[in-house]
Amino acid sequence: MKAAFTEIDITPPLGATKIGWLKRIVPTRVLDPLFARVAILESGRSRIAFIALDTLFVRAEETAAIRLEVEHRYGFPSGNVMVAATHNHGGPAVAECGDVRPDETYCRTMVERCVKAFGQALERLEDAQFAFGSKAVFGLAHNRRVIQRGGIVKTHGTFDDPNSLCLEGPVDPELAVLALRRRNGDLLGALVNYTLHPTDHGGDDTFSAGWPGVLAQRLKANGCPCLFLNGAYANISTSDPTRSGKTLNMEETGSALAEHATQVLKNLKPDRFQDDAVLDSRAQRVKLPYREVTPDQIKGTVRGAQRFIDPAIYDRNIPGLVEQIRASDGTLAAEVQVHTINDLQFIAVPCEWFVEFGLQIKERLHPRRALVVGSANGIVGYVPHPEAFPRGGYETTFLTTSKLAPAAGNLLLNTAVELGIKTNRVG
Repeated sequence: MKAAFTEIDITPPLGATKIGWLKRIVPTRVLDPLFARVAILESGRSRIAFIALDTLFVRAEETAAIRLEVEHRYGFPSGNVMVAATHNHGGPAVAECGDVRPDETYCRTMVERCVKAFGQALERLEDAQFAFGSKAVFGLAHNRRVIQRGGIVKTHGTFDDPNSLCLEGPVDPELAVLALRRRNGDLLGALVNYTLHPTDHGGDDTFSAGWPGVLAQRLKANGCPCLFLNGAYANISTSDPTRSGKTLNMEETGSALAEHATQVLKNLKPDRFQDDAVLDSRAQRVKLPYREVTPDQIKGTVRGAQRFIDPAIYDRNIPGLVEQIRASDGTLAAEVQVHTINDLQFIAVPCEWFVEFGLQIKERLHPRRALVVGSANGIVGYVPHPEAFPRGGYETTFLTTSKLAPAAGNLLLNTAVELGIKTNRVG
């Protein structure tokens, strides 16, 4: 087996627009740099690649452009490239989000830099061994949806409110680490997967990579380049509803996860590392149904609707969304992709998926070890669990960021499970 890691700066210039808070913000300073990180694995004639961006989303357009160029320039199979965003709220405008429109000039530059970094990684491929480890990490991630006594949900509700009844759902505590090392034992890098919303600096005047950037910086400083892949994070936050919404800052969250990841790396005994890997990549497109457009959806008067930031943002953007839906065949295309390394599977979905789906896929693909990669290869918005819709909350409230029918989540889940099962090697 061979492997390589690279990174390239994709920090936007001052004057570029920010994406993270539904409204248009033009930052005046850069708090810390943003990167695109590339990991390539090769075994025999099989190759797969991961690209992680310190951005909120990655559109299908940029995914396709990156794939096309790496195949054209380097002969790398385009379908074997996974492009994921960390879902960092402190980054540039790379997609439509509320009042924010994508900065097309920046998006083209980002694509070119990703392709450049990809070529550098190909040049650096070297013999490698790999091992997988994980641990449960609690206290950092919290389910942010609080059921009220009346049966609706408040996203980012707290139990200071006497009407708060209970948390709607679970968290996914698994911190997963795929470690790559040279044959002499020196670490080449690691793929790290955890499920948690990075909302750091979403609404202020700074560009930042948020806690995923801190995690990567800390591990790199410890001699292990890191490519972070977020999970099914849609309803999972750093703010704790049981403690008045108290939250850790990006330094605290990123540093804590880096410490846990370092512990996982240290616990990987030499005999856990393997030389040979069976690599596989599969993808399938699925048509996801749009939500039924009703007057209450349009007005935001559906039971439990929760409009964040400014209701006027919704009023400005919903008419265009309604036109888009009515001009369509009633569906939105999405890609599900599965990268497999022996019995470890990275399940990429182009959405903000609820954590319930991430846990279900881990259970349904057992004995394979399945890890969800959210906001990957495109973005179709929030995909809540079906039971969330009658309760409402921010994630189900109709807007360009939440426009799919309750059936969409299970369509993605079933497609991912079918793809995962098709992989030959098990046990």
